[in-house]
Amino acid sequence: MDVAKEPPQESKSVTAAAPAAPTVSASAATALEPAAPISMAAPVTAAAPVVAAAPEAAAAPVKAAAPVKAAAPVKAAAPVKAAAPVKAAAPVMAAAPAQAITPAKAATPAKPATPAKAATPAKAATPAKAVTPATAVTPATAVTPATAVTPAAAVTPAAAVTPAAAVTPAVAVPAPAEPIPSPLVGLPPERDSFAATALTDIVDRTVHAATARLTGGMSPAALAGAYLDWALHLAAAPGKQMRLAEKALKKSARFAGYAANCAANAGQPGGLCIEPLAQDKRFSDPSWQRWPYNLIHQAFLLNQQWWFNATTGVRGVSEKHENQVQFTARQILDVFSPSNSPLTNPEVLERTAKEGGMNLLRGMQNMIEDMQRGLSGERPPGLENFVPGRDVAITPGKVVYRNRLIELIQYAPTTDTVRPEPVLIVPAWIMKYYILDLSPENSMVRWLTGQGYTVFMVSWTNPGPEDRDLGMDDYRTLGVMAALDAISEIVPGQRVHATGYCLGGTMLSIAAAAMARDGDDRLASVSFFAAQADFKEAGELTLFIDESQLAFLENMMWEQGYLDTTQMAGAFQMLRSNDLVWSRIIRDYLMGERQELNDLMSWNADATRMPYRMHSEYLRRLFLDNDLAEGRFKVDGRPIALTDIRAPIFSVGTVKDHVAPWRSAYKIHLLTDTEVTFVLTGGGHNAGIVSEPGHPRRSYQVLTRAQDDRYVDPDAWLAAAEKHEGSWWLEWARWLDARSGAPVPPPPMGNAQAGYRVLGDAPGTYVMQR
Repeated sequence: MDVAKEPPQESKSVTAAAPAAPTVSASAATALEPAAPISMAAPVTAAAPVVAAAPEAAAAPVKAAAPVKAAAPVKAAAPVKAAAPVKAAAPVMAAAPAQAITPAKAATPAKPATPAKAATPAKAATPAKAVTPATAVTPATAVTPATAVTPAAAVTPAAAVTPAAAVTPAVAVPAPAEPIPSPLVGLPPERDSFAATALTDIVDRTVHAATARLTGGMSPAALAGAYLDWALHLAAAPGKQMRLAEKALKKSARFAGYAANCAANAGQPGGLCIEPLAQDKRFSDPSWQRWPYNLIHQAFLLNQQWWFNATTGVRGVSEKHENQVQFTARQILDVFSPSNSPLTNPEVLERTAKEGGMNLLRGMQNMIEDMQRGLSGERPPGLENFVPGRDVAITPGKVVYRNRLIELIQYAPTTDTVRPEPVLIVPAWIMKYYILDLSPENSMVRWLTGQGYTVFMVSWTNPGPEDRDLGMDDYRTLGVMAALDAISEIVPGQRVHATGYCLGGTMLSIAAAAMARDGDDRLASVSFFAAQADFKEAGELTLFIDESQLAFLENMMWEQGYLDTTQMAGAFQMLRSNDLVWSRIIRDYLMGERQELNDLMSWNADATRMPYRMHSEYLRRLFLDNDLAEGRFKVDGRPIALTDIRAPIFSVGTVKDHVAPWRSAYKIHLLTDTEVTFVLTGGGHNAGIVSEPGHPRRSYQVLTRAQDDRYVDPDAWLAAAEKHEGSWWLEWARWLDARSGAPVPPPPMGNAQAGYRVLGDAPGTYVMQR
């Protein structure tokens, strides 16, 4: 807090003195004129201290004064320190009432004397107070006009003294009260102790971290704020309430007609009251069309549709709060879906009747096993069949570089000659790298080496509490840039085809923009797989990104030093709760079945942790503030811009991506000024990328925008892009070939002379960390 300053001391009051003749200040020459009404004195900007005249006897008539010589510079007018009390400004003793003096004849005004030399300028003094009538002698800090002292900085010439007018009796000025000194004067500014601040911060963070474990990382304050925004605006919207009431009546009437039709046709109405959404497969089994299950699931879908109408379209509710309320309402409704209950699910009832309840017994055993594995930290059942280096990630290669954050794998060539430009793949650090090197038949790495390319792969470490302070810039320098430096030594003189997947693509875009800004032209091309650089429309993940939610999440990460894999997986499962949560509960616990894992499912369960600092910076700077797209993201203290990238770009989006929606990935057209080839393929965030040649039911659309072409919006692009059947990998290979040199002999594995010796076989050690 600010400390109150001590007010400058005022001059003491004027006390009565013996009769004295009017005196002239010794600091400057004065000019006496006949008494006249006196106006308020202007503040004296540089007044020298005035010494009071000694008291004298009763005043005698004043004779005409001889011309006064020009005053010499007054020694007393030394510079006064600013805002400091002036000790020399002692109060002038008030003159006692003087006897009436016979007025003297007016003297002829004297000619102006020779101007005096300018005295030494004084620093700013305390402004003079208002001048009291001439009958009272004011303190030295304020001189009356009749004897006004001009500023010491320029002494005016002395003038002839005019006859003094009759001096009226002086009146004593009452002494002002002594100011009471403030008790805060001289004390340092008030500050909270470090111990108290740290203690309160620790208490708050600990409470929030404990709460996060109960809420799955969701902030109750954020959800409450969204609910209140919606509820209050809905309560103040009678028109919306009337519309909702009308919709409820119409849906009830429609359902009543559907029920009557079912009764008239022996439970087979010949149609549906309401069609489920295309992605909703819960009621696709024919048994749901029989009475009474058709009525049950149709009533649920009508109710779900009404709640969608109720939570959307309320005027005044922010878009983010509307999405949060709508999302939460959907999650709550999914809990009460008739498909989740053994009493209202005809598939479960049929299985139970057929097996005599053994399915429920197996389901109970599965649930107990999952609980035990969860409490003991064991991995899900079935993962033992997919071990990296034995069952997956088996493409031959060598680890040629390692630091605290990455291992760099160089894969062995499978052709006699290779393209001179190597391919560097930067995967997301949220998962293990081998999604691009799964089984031999769907491994992108193996397929690329077969196309005649030298492939390098970044394998990220699985960070622990000791890595809590690793930040975004560490992932750039120790990840992307360290890998490029190693490749430049192993394959000297060659530019690199850099490729980034998901978060790896985002980090690659940051590194590429910084390299372009600094004149580093080592990139021959840049490819992005399901990667975003603009996070304004990043799908339902943005529902969890606001200041309240981030503070809550940061407190949880602060306590343990990282974001745990289970906490992160929970957020992704909530985005697709029907497919990833409830369908699994029905299958494993009600039907008594265990779904057999495949290589992609096993990889999905092999997650990694996220360091506290890096994940906080990633969510704040990219998701919350969108700094990269808006030109505020800084590398080495200076902003970067994706418009600086001149290497051609190949970008892939997937139709059903709930993590990086393809329309968000498409914004690379707006953020860059280079050639962009955009591919839209079927599938989701993972399955759409792992789309090897020969994969059934795969297709893609592709269109290239030249560097100087005009912008095409996503819908226009969708209508104009040519559609192809098959895998988009073939399109990418043709694109790389067109930007690569003629084949040459393969480079050696590593470069021991340059410090990049072979450290071990692929897949390395970091991928084995748990």
